[in-house]
Amino acid sequence: MAYATLDELKGRLDWELDEDELRIGASALEDASDLAAEYGRDWATATAPRLVKTLVLKAAARYVRNPHGYTQSRAGDETLAWGDAAGRDAGSVYFTREETRLLAELAGRRPGLTSAPIVAWGTTPRPGGAGTVPVDYGGDRFPLYRDAVSPW
Repeated sequence: MAYATLDELKGRLDWELDEDELRIGASALEDASDLAAEYGRDWATATAPRLVKTLVLKAAARYVRNPHGYTQSRAGDETLAWGDAAGRDAGSVYFTREETRLLAELAGRRPGLTSAPIVAWGTTPRPGGAGTVPVDYGGDRFPLYRDAVSPW
């Protein structure tokens, strides 16, 4: 279940893909789609945000252009170099830090602090702030909130 098609990937590349490149491109689309679902959420293909397709195509095209993760290549003495710019992701399908942040935001995940109200399980709030909680011994419920009559 890829979020983009092989034809859409071909449209982003400036050369005709041979048989091996087509195979690599198809698997890159699958891998990028799996990563998009992991970093974002598992959207249905038909309802995925348009930006998800764009990011999947960018990651797949980046891989098809440079499947080995080379940072330098010279023809004269056949020098090849790999860099640590992409870290462990060099030579694989990956999303940049900004792309993973975008996917998380599209999924509704926002990094940072949040507050959540905490209440005791089984409380029964009453008008005026009075409430009770259940007890283990099966007796009357224990008053948790202050009521209008007593300070407790």
